[in-house]
Amino acid sequence: MSSPRILFLYTELAPYVLACFEALVKQHGAEVLVVRWPVNKEAPFELRSDPRIRSIDRGTLDDAGMLQLVEDFRPTIAFASGWVDKGYLKVCRRLRSRGVPTVMCSDTAWRGDARQRAAVVAARLWLRRTFSHAWVTGEAQAAYALRLGFAKDKIRTGFYSADVGLFAPLAAQFAVLKANRFPHRFLCVARYIPTKGQQLLCDAFAELCRAGEAGDWELWMVGTGELFDAVRNSDNGRHERIRHKGFVQADALPEVMAQCGVFVLPSTYEPWGVVVHEHACAGFPMVLSTAVGAAERFLVEGENGHRFIAGDKGSLKNMLRMMMLSSDAELTAMGERSAELGRSWSPAEWARTAMSFVP
Repeated sequence: MSSPRILFLYTELAPYVLACFEALVKQHGAEVLVVRWPVNKEAPFELRSDPRIRSIDRGTLDDAGMLQLVEDFRPTIAFASGWVDKGYLKVCRRLRSRGVPTVMCSDTAWRGDARQRAAVVAARLWLRRTFSHAWVTGEAQAAYALRLGFAKDKIRTGFYSADVGLFAPLAAQFAVLKANRFPHRFLCVARYIPTKGQQLLCDAFAELCRAGEAGDWELWMVGTGELFDAVRNSDNGRHERIRHKGFVQADALPEVMAQCGVFVLPSTYEPWGVVVHEHACAGFPMVLSTAVGAAERFLVEGENGHRFIAGDKGSLKNMLRMMMLSSDAELTAMGERSAELGRSWSPAEWARTAMSFVP
């Protein structure tokens, strides 16, 4: 049997995506061609991967050049990130017309607002001529795919996975490091953009500090983006117990994580959030907003963390307070439960799911 030739039409690549592609190559002998958007300046990851994975910058291809590239590759199957890139849609329509499976990949959850309802009506007119299957992140996203007209047996979940091989071993390492004293330090890892909620987090934590409710706890924040200077230089962002670490490459992040105890993601819009899976693997208790989709798989309320109402400072303060009032033993137990949940999905399972679409 010849090796499957798998085409990925991707938006922004990150190291965790490459870990999944590498699982396809190593475990299933796939030939992988990736067309990807240019590197995002707000998340300038260094992308290193198996040489058997061929990667082409979308910015170097017009639509005609991309169609010719795909013709030469002759894919067995194609996966495309959503429907934002019209050139990607052209490729998928051509392949679909020839009987090649084409898979729409999406992390968009069904919200039921007027805009989504209109999108469903419009998409039904062309979507099924473009895609044969849908691969989504979780159940809320599967509900959207159903409304778009995909049959239930044509939908799979689990489209994202953290690089479990990188993060899962950290749980045991951190357990040793944190055994004597659990680090009283919150960690937020996210781009500084309006939907990530860093200003809200700074405000909530600084108010707890000023009220004398934060004990010896600190807040470290990793990332960069359009709001970095505004948040860092705000009254609460400058609080002496808050540190803005800037952008950190994936392979350098464990050094920061080793010094922190509880992961916080205060997003007001977060369809999934692979960063949650990464920190679950590494054994972190969680404080997540209700907007974070990955909580569906990686947070069990009261067992490994807490959720707060997205955008609600009072609710966030309550959950931070609950963590700070927990004993080190309770926080350690929460971290152990997170590690269990984190190991429940991996690039190996991701690759097996990808192969389940292959004829």
